[in-house]
Amino acid sequence: MLEKVDLSKKIEKAAYKSLISDLEVKLGELQRQARDLAIPVIIVFEGWEASGKATAMNHLILSLDPRGFNVYPVNPPTEEERFRPFLWRFWIKTPARGRMALFDKSWYRRVLVERVDKILKKKDWSKSYDEIRFFERQLAEDGNVIIKFFLHISKKEQKKRFKKLLKNPSTAWRVTKEAWRHHKQYEKYLVAAEEMLAKTDTDYAPWTLVEAQDRRFARVKIFKTVAEALENKIAEVRDLKARDKPAKSSSVHLKSLGSSILDKVDLSLSLKKTEYEKELDRYQKRLREIEHEAYTKRLPILLLYEGWDAAGKGGVIKRLTRSMDPRGYEVVPTTAPNDVEKVHHYLWRFWNKIPKAGHIAIFDRTWYGRVLVERVEGFCSEEEWKRAYREINEMEESLVNFGTVLIKFWLQIDKDEQLKRFEARQKDPHKRWKITEEDWRNREKWDEYKEAVDEMLFRTSTAYAPWTIIESNSKYYARIKVLKTVVKEVEKHL
Repeated sequence: MLEKVDLSKKIEKAAYKSLISDLEVKLGELQRQARDLAIPVIIVFEGWEASGKATAMNHLILSLDPRGFNVYPVNPPTEEERFRPFLWRFWIKTPARGRMALFDKSWYRRVLVERVDKILKKKDWSKSYDEIRFFERQLAEDGNVIIKFFLHISKKEQKKRFKKLLKNPSTAWRVTKEAWRHHKQYEKYLVAAEEMLAKTDTDYAPWTLVEAQDRRFARVKIFKTVAEALENKIAEVRDLKARDKPAKSSSVHLKSLGSSILDKVDLSLSLKKTEYEKELDRYQKRLREIEHEAYTKRLPILLLYEGWDAAGKGGVIKRLTRSMDPRGYEVVPTTAPNDVEKVHHYLWRFWNKIPKAGHIAIFDRTWYGRVLVERVEGFCSEEEWKRAYREINEMEESLVNFGTVLIKFWLQIDKDEQLKRFEARQKDPHKRWKITEEDWRNREKWDEYKEAVDEMLFRTSTAYAPWTIIESNSKYYARIKVLKTVVKEVEKHL
């Protein structure tokens, strides 16, 4: 494919000046419109060394308001980045609504440099194609404009540019030993690049192949492509606003999932206090040992807790962490998103809290809020929460592919037990802070929440990230089952 690209395309200087001048004005105006419409924009520059990526990007941003974008040069991952899933460092850099993020190289390093240089095994880099498509589709469906450029030059032209750079003392540093090595591997990179383009060229994030032998032609094509993509998205958003299309109803509808998963839970299971104390001591000691072993082996652990209000999540987490080294874990309480989090993809705030290898993150409520409270209370559209099942499964698959031990708990109690605990909290001045008006309002929607929980368990319990339902009418039983499950699952990976 790349070998057949016509690299002889050129634009004369006079024509270039006229075209680029008009495009610069146009891009500035489109940036302002995208900002006003809260459209996030991602622009990716990939291509050969010395193909003009940095220069083209620099020319592009000169026409933009610098307060509205961030530029991210992508280098080999740091130690901090290597200790997390490869997309983590890109997720946390995705733009807020109305802003732009420009990447000088990107997540495609995974299937180019790391593939050809054999930094990764084939099974690892080949899996990355799916993760990249998931990543880009999730962002596009959330409203991001994704524009991807691959700047193409011939091997002969690359060598010519290297020599020119070497003649100038101020640019010679750019031609590294690695650059020459990659030049010698041009044919191998060609194969990798063609496969990358074929496997990741999608409707929601298409590639634009830029004939970059002539720098003026390349710049004009890049400017025109960005302008067209922004114009199309702006028109789409304005059309939706003009039609004032209401969000689809997010009320809960009965699903044909068969009998309720929650109705099958045996809530009569219990544990005597003497047995509880014995088991608690045993598993807490083992957890302390496991925490140190996981750190030594750089094993990331992610524990997710969901459940009914007053089901005992806090008590379970307290018993779990009581004997652990606080330097090795973080408890992440999830509340309503703040103003910064609201202007990003809803998964963005959770990617920011993913534990690094060797550490433990304990989430008290999680990304499942999207298909629970946001669904029932109408905080997102029906289209958004239905889409979230797939997005969550994809996120969890990426985490597990990285080697994360992912354990998900649903703490189940019945409606009578919840009422008893609510009333006990109201009577106890030391626990009264735990009960809120929102808890009572949620209780009134018990059946709606139950329907949402059943569907969540059905659609997101996967082979790689299954749900563990904790029978929690007995606090003693629930705490020991959680500790026992954590010990058992982590030991499998040590």
